[in-house]
Amino acid sequence: MLNLGIVTISDGVWHGQRSDESGKAIRDSLAQLNSRVVKYEVIPDEAEIIASKLAEWADEGGVDLILTTGGTGLGPRDVTPEATLSIVDKVVPGFAEMMRAQSFSVTPFSMLSRAVAGVRRKCLIINLPGSPKAVRECLEVILPAIPHAVEIIKGEVTEHIAPDTGKD
Repeated sequence: MLNLGIVTISDGVWHGQRSDESGKAIRDSLAQLNSRVVKYEVIPDEAEIIASKLAEWADEGGVDLILTTGGTGLGPRDVTPEATLSIVDKVVPGFAEMMRAQSFSVTPFSMLSRAVAGVRRKCLIINLPGSPKAVRECLEVILPAIPHAVEIIKGEVTEHIAPDTGKD
């Protein structure tokens, strides 16, 4: 069972001006994994608040995976990647690279995403875009690798056996 934390980073949702459709998209997309949401919070686009929340959840040890949504663009208040990078022990660039590559087939604007992924202690943290549609598209491409990544981080598996794709 994968223990999941969802952090929606949005001034608009934080102030009650919008509903959290991106957080819902994460929940819906993760339903196909053996997972449960154990933490959920909406916070404003403030680097110190974001970094503090991510570090707190990762350090508590009860969350295997934190997915953030929002704050990964070029806007003046988009600071999620900087906040994430300030607290991770290791960067895992493949997740963000694959999300941008997949999204590029849908829109050239995907190259404007600054999303990052990393590990703090035994917790995988992945930044997702703020759009529900983009959240679903990005999770579709990275979901297959998430359980294996978490197993490695937790020390439960040390060998990397490629999945059988049916191709020779």
